[in-house]
Amino acid sequence: MKRFVIASMRKGAGKTSLIVGLAQVLGKPFGYLKPFGDRLLYRKKRLWDYDSALLTNIFGLTDSPDDLSIGFDHAKLRYMYDEAGMKERLVQSAARVESGKEMLFIEGGRDFSYGFSISLDVLSLARHLNAALVLVAAGDEGTILDDIVFAHKQVHREGIELRGVVVNKVSSVADFTNAHGAEIASLGVKLIGVIPHRAELTTLEMGHLAENLFAKVIAGEGGLRRVVKQIFIGAMSAQAAMRHPGFAQENKLIITSGDRSDMIVAALESNTSGVVLTNNIVPEAHILSRATERNIPLLLVPYDTYETAKRVEAIEPLLTKDAHDKIALLAQLVRDYIDLAAFTA
Repeated sequence: MKRFVIASMRKGAGKTSLIVGLAQVLGKPFGYLKPFGDRLLYRKKRLWDYDSALLTNIFGLTDSPDDLSIGFDHAKLRYMYDEAGMKERLVQSAARVESGKEMLFIEGGRDFSYGFSISLDVLSLARHLNAALVLVAAGDEGTILDDIVFAHKQVHREGIELRGVVVNKVSSVADFTNAHGAEIASLGVKLIGVIPHRAELTTLEMGHLAENLFAKVIAGEGGLRRVVKQIFIGAMSAQAAMRHPGFAQENKLIITSGDRSDMIVAALESNTSGVVLTNNIVPEAHILSRATERNIPLLLVPYDTYETAKRVEAIEPLLTKDAHDKIALLAQLVRDYIDLAAFTA
């Protein structure tokens, strides 16, 4: 059984995306665990981790998402388990999900030390489960090198196998490899791959936006797969908005009050992915009909325009189970830029 702890030094490095890509390309039966859940979903009166639910839905894993995490709260887990008890629970969980599989991916928490006080940090996971650690590093070049050197020293001190590092979201693969490949190799760290930044992986879908805003979809439900690339605040008159360069952008999201009929109509007649209607104001019926005809979602929220814009900006563009183009792109990036022998040897 091949076991890999997929770790990162900081949030948003791309651990889940790497697992999704690897699972597709390797094509081997695999199990998945995210022992310490950190992206909570409340579904069917249960707490799930978002990433666990995503992997389950994409690959049809037989385990329920809530069985793929031991817990979500430091205090509760600290009360329930000491280190020996946590190790025992981890071993039991791994044995269950890897049964009949060829490999097991164990996803670490949001950063390298997350869960350290309850023995669920990535080093504890690798040690307790006798797994190799793979570091996913992203950020500016200095940050990436800091992360690699730090991780190398930590795993060496703990006697854990660092299978290698995947550098993610770089502007130029060739430039990074030429500038830093030899330096990383001199540490004795294998550079498993360098993956370029792809802007299409950072876009939001209207459905994901609606879910995170707890918005009510009042029209245009058929367009919830639309992608948002630009955000435009409709605080001006419709005529002034149409003269603004931002309004001419494709795949834009308009945020405006529900009583701004002129702005909403203008949005529906342009290349708009969706409209967020603020202040819980529902527009006139003919506007709802037009949005439904054009499959442009209208999302109703109770917040004012400023608060809504802040909330939209804070939403992380996570992968969704229906984002088939993104899922296929992740497989292609792994196929093109990852040394698969690091996971099969």
